[in-house]
Amino acid sequence: MNNQSPKGNRIAKVLSRAGIASRREAEKIILEGRVKVNGEILTSPAFNVLDSDVILIDGDPIAKPDEERLWCFYKPVGAVTTAKDDKNRKTIYDYFPTNLPRLMPVGRLDLNSEGLLLLTNSGELKRKLELPSSELIRLYRVRVKGHPKEASLDLLRSGISVEKEFFRPMKVSVDRQQGANAWLTIGLKEGKNREIRRAMSELGLQVNRLIRIEYGPFKLGSLKRGEISEINSKSVRRSLKTVNIDLEKANNNKRNQNKYSKVSRKLN
Repeated sequence: MNNQSPKGNRIAKVLSRAGIASRREAEKIILEGRVKVNGEILTSPAFNVLDSDVILIDGDPIAKPDEERLWCFYKPVGAVTTAKDDKNRKTIYDYFPTNLPRLMPVGRLDLNSEGLLLLTNSGELKRKLELPSSELIRLYRVRVKGHPKEASLDLLRSGISVEKEFFRPMKVSVDRQQGANAWLTIGLKEGKNREIRRAMSELGLQVNRLIRIEYGPFKLGSLKRGEISEINSKSVRRSLKTVNIDLEKANNNKRNQNKYSKVSRKLN
């Protein structure tokens, strides 16, 4: 089969946006020879598909994407933000009820961080919430060991480079000093790997607790550790519109495109 196509979207991207699997998982499914496009087995994920193409997984057509749904979860310290862990550590999925659909995390929280983690059944919504161009602020409560000085924090407010990686300007305020520790509120618009911990270390401050309390318009609220709660669809759409993400417009565009047929997801 010719695995080159100049138009359309990458097959792994289409499967991810349909909520079938993450892009990485979709690539594995393709390399296992389980995906057909227009009757031919796909041998490489480096292939684009059109809306008119017929895509089968294990002989069954993929479905049109489900309605976008969103959950808030209080990730505890020690839970890994992944479905499986090669070290057999507890994952976020160990906390979820068994009747939930397949959920994808929006961004990540590292092992020792806690607080708000958004999850969705929609690859498209996940992508929009994670895109740097969406400019969504992630807000954290951070406890550090040390006495932060305003002159040092100004480095964070103007942008700082750590190990040749540039971190965009942060919003930083000192809430209170408690003996050897200080509580800060920090806002990011990107959230690179361990960004806050690395930035604080650069200033000589050690993070000993990090809690995400907001992600864009969504808040941790009164959730307790390990609890998960779905946000109703009207609230999701209303909240997203405040940050210029319009799901209604996106869904209207989907209705005008050719649809994939009935769902059947035999991915085990």
